[in-house]
Amino acid sequence: MVERTVQIGSTHGLHARPAKLFTKAAAAAGAPVTLQKGDGKPVNAASILGVISLGINHGDSVTLATDADNAETVLDGLAELLLTDHDA
Repeated sequence: MVERTVQIGSTHGLHARPAKLFTKAAAAAGAPVTLQKGDGKPVNAASILGVISLGINHGDSVTLATDADNAETVLDGLAELLLTDHDA
């Protein structure tokens, strides 16, 4: 399992619009990806309800994890989405 921790870049956190972009990319990854806030329970990163339920705000640290064959590439793309301010 490969993990990557990043801080949320969107000014208003991971609300509906950036969460939709993120979950679509996670679903397209071709392997299961999880998202975890702090010590909380990891959720399916492709589930918009799961992602929104985490209540992720600007500056929060989250951990992505996957066991995909191309894990580094998958996590690079997803991390970039999380680091980007989609509210600018």
